[in-house]
Amino acid sequence: MRLTTVLCSTASAVSALVLLSACSSSGTTATSSDTPLVGVDYPRSDTDFWNSYIKYTPEYAKELGLSLKTTNSQNDVAKLTANAQTFISQGVKGLAMAPQDTAAIAPTLAQLEAKKISVVTVDTRPDSGKVYMVVRADNRAYGEKACQYLGTKLAGKGKVVMLQGDLASINGRDRTEAFNDCMKKNYPGITVLGEATNWDGAVAAQKLQTDLTAHPDIKGVYMQSSFALSGTLQVLKQKGLLVGPEDAKHVFVVSNDGIPEELKSIAEGKIDATVSQPADLYAKYALYYLKAAMDGKTFKPGKTDHDSTIVQVRDGLLEDQLAAPLVTADGGTYGGVPSLKSTDTSLWGNNLG
Repeated sequence: MRLTTVLCSTASAVSALVLLSACSSSGTTATSSDTPLVGVDYPRSDTDFWNSYIKYTPEYAKELGLSLKTTNSQNDVAKLTANAQTFISQGVKGLAMAPQDTAAIAPTLAQLEAKKISVVTVDTRPDSGKVYMVVRADNRAYGEKACQYLGTKLAGKGKVVMLQGDLASINGRDRTEAFNDCMKKNYPGITVLGEATNWDGAVAAQKLQTDLTAHPDIKGVYMQSSFALSGTLQVLKQKGLLVGPEDAKHVFVVSNDGIPEELKSIAEGKIDATVSQPADLYAKYALYYLKAAMDGKTFKPGKTDHDSTIVQVRDGLLEDQLAAPLVTADGGTYGGVPSLKSTDTSLWGNNLG
């Protein structure tokens, strides 16, 4: 595998990598003396998105010739810290993680750097600390795409609920800020009701229920992740609002993730759009960059050969921003944003075995 931005280097040691990986059960693949040993900490295993990431990880480890050990930090930074200690004792040469609290992970990153263990983060970017590469999509673009879709469908007027993730996470902040900024700039006639949920589906459902009771004229919902999908559909059904887009009572719903259930719900007219976050490519390129670090390779900002762009987000920190398309029922263009049809076979959510 080759990136157009790769610069081979045998020079100084590569800085630690944080790989923001999914959530899953702990496990180990067979190890041998001729295959590099890497660790992956899954951040949680209570969503379809992260369970898909968990499925892909060992497949790509095998493809890349890596021995793999895994843990699950269950959305708890203290457990992630303890898991990092376990990986150190096991002698891993690289570690992929997905810290959900992007500020509190800094001391762990410093310790891994001191041990010369390369780190890649997946899906999230640490607020401080050194990592080899961040593998994620442009999360500001998530918020902007959701805004443009809802703004177009609502013709620039009305009320929408934004079910935010955790604002302690760079993802929650990026999606929230971008959605709000886009609405203020392009659709000032739309009122946004922001609700913090801490990525908790039960909290999201309760707050949506309260908002729909207080504001029966709400016409749009932006869920920052598929964690809120089931609860949102239940609330809309209870309110008599789970109707097709041709019905005047329809509430337009946009999600983020691109899991199979979202794609099915779009085709059925229950929700209207999602942004497909690449669970398969997160696993693939997290491990790719761990191997590259151990091979002494370095990278620079620019286009890659896998439809992404490496950007420098701050001094010494690079981020490979993978493609994450808007997905709709008709594959149309909304507010200048093109989309793929929910049935498109290029979407990972349509290719799970």
